[in-house]
Amino acid sequence: MALILKTDIERGNSWHRAFARLLPDVPLRDWRAPGDPEEIEFALVWAPEAGALRKFPNLKTIFSIGAGIDHLASDPDLPEGVPIVRMVEPGLTAGMVEFVVMSALYHHRFMLDYAVQQREKVWHEIEQIPTFRRRVGILGLGVLGAACAEKLRGFDFQVSGWSRRPKDHAGIESFHGADGLMPFLARSDILVCLLPLTTETEGILNAETFAALPRGAALISAGRGKHVVEPDLLAALDSGQLGGATLDVFRDEPLPPDSPFWAHPRIVVVPHIASMTIAETAAEAVAANIRRVQAGQAPEHVVDLKRGY
Repeated sequence: MALILKTDIERGNSWHRAFARLLPDVPLRDWRAPGDPEEIEFALVWAPEAGALRKFPNLKTIFSIGAGIDHLASDPDLPEGVPIVRMVEPGLTAGMVEFVVMSALYHHRFMLDYAVQQREKVWHEIEQIPTFRRRVGILGLGVLGAACAEKLRGFDFQVSGWSRRPKDHAGIESFHGADGLMPFLARSDILVCLLPLTTETEGILNAETFAALPRGAALISAGRGKHVVEPDLLAALDSGQLGGATLDVFRDEPLPPDSPFWAHPRIVVVPHIASMTIAETAAEAVAANIRRVQAGQAPEHVVDLKRGY
């Protein structure tokens, strides 16, 4: 029995230290030197080559290193019947909460406008809006979205959420399904996208979506790059329908040097760092699930590939 790891070299040492402490009886193998493939029962991976996981005939569970699983769902040759587990762990959640709260406050306090003033050496105060009058809408009320919503409520923002199916979170106005999307957008001064990428959500941030938002609304995109129809976003920003955007994810990553996003005065670009899996805390979640499987129980946070999350 062994666990195989596929990650970048720099982070590999952190995983090895964590698993040596948590699972001393389960050897950790490197993707480049797996040893006997028949000994591999667990795989912790990010973006493995298509079909590569099939070479381990006794695989019991596949763990995604990140919250997203589209890097696995896109593999047409996954091992049949092997559960795929998405990453749900405190460090990943805390990182996303930090990023969303930081970005929401950035737009709420007109920091894009003050950045322009700084470049132009202009000294002009902008009348502040209290948080209790600012409406934040979160697309996607899963583990990450619900945690962000709860923290934003602590700042007295009016928080609502949209999801595929009904969700019930105290103090958060909930919308769901196709019929609930437009009413949800109409009351979102700051729109946060944390949706998984599915056939239904690809391109959901488009001209129609942006037109349904209050004029001057801000967008925080931290789900997946393919949620955004990029020409529609630029048009909405240039027309003033959107007042600004913070983008963490993109259709093409790394973002090409010729992308207009780099120099756009109403866009903040960051390199897919909204939240990153921390080996020290994530290894505990993986180890707990491995112990569940060893005890004959089903792992937690298993993905439904038909739904896409």
